[in-house]
Amino acid sequence: MSVTNQEAWEEMLATKGLTVVDVYQQWCGPCRAVVSLLRKIKNELGDDLLHFATAEADSIDALERYRGRCEPTFLFFAGGEMVSVLRGANAPLLQRMVLEELAREKIILEQGGERRVVKDEGLLDDEEEEEVIEQDQSDEDIIVPANKSYTVAIIKPDAVAHGKVSEIIMKIQDAGFEILAHEERTLTKSEAQDFYNHKAGETCFEDLVQFMSSGPSHVLVISQQEGSGNVVPAWREFIGPADIEEARREKPESLRAQYGSETLLNALHGSDDSQQASRELAFFFPSFRTSSQAELHEKEGHVERTLALIRPDLAREQREEHPDWYCPLNQHVSAIKSLALSSQHVSAIKSL
Repeated sequence: MSVTNQEAWEEMLATKGLTVVDVYQQWCGPCRAVVSLLRKIKNELGDDLLHFATAEADSIDALERYRGRCEPTFLFFAGGEMVSVLRGANAPLLQRMVLEELAREKIILEQGGERRVVKDEGLLDDEEEEEVIEQDQSDEDIIVPANKSYTVAIIKPDAVAHGKVSEIIMKIQDAGFEILAHEERTLTKSEAQDFYNHKAGETCFEDLVQFMSSGPSHVLVISQQEGSGNVVPAWREFIGPADIEEARREKPESLRAQYGSETLLNALHGSDDSQQASRELAFFFPSFRTSSQAELHEKEGHVERTLALIRPDLAREQREEHPDWYCPLNQHVSAIKSLALSSQHVSAIKSL
């Protein structure tokens, strides 16, 4: 879609779904390499809710403040509002943002809710900048319906390095899974050790930590349509066995069979059960809340929070037989993380 006047711009804003706009100056034209990438993404996803456009700033009143700027700028619009901005021709980041914003818009169109409207900070005056800074000081909550089950999925560094992220995400969505949150993240060695702490006694632990911290991963919160049951076993069935040879033999259509190369480099991660999914969710997305929790927060106003540490001996005794033992009456556990404290951590806590 080529937008060259104000009337066409307003028509574009009325388009249903997500529209990514490459804003350009008349003298230099659109960023050809990125336009080709956007067309490739559109063809791969084949999604009617995803649109791409080029817009000439010189002839569109709404883009007056972009005139005379040579830096590539991409504006994301949904429901007539700007929901994200990217400056610079960063192809991997642009691709990730397209997938994330499209997933968010689908959730809003299917389930309702408000869009997170943004301003282009590169064009703000001093007063507007102060307003944006105040807004950014509070973390954005990830809110999902309370009646949906969810799990954590990771597209591992091997699949990312081979450029398979878009292809895998397309297959995830085609299979009926919903992506509630999506983040590219490179784990540090310490984070990988914490995340896989439950495998610390296994011989492959050090290799696993080294592999998971070797490059970027894509972390997703996965759910399914209402009434589809527990997503945790459904996701594990979809990705297939951890052992690649077994996956290829028993589940040749599974993601691990298609994208994994060996047991360690098996392309995808899935939570073992609902409890592990909750712990992993707290690890990657501490601002995650269900809609019922968000409603309660709004009704009650300010909610006090505190940190509780459960001693190892008590945790070992209780967690197997009574998984909800740690949740006292009338209190809500917003995040749980299992980790081994270092001596420095212990000393710091004792000094408080």
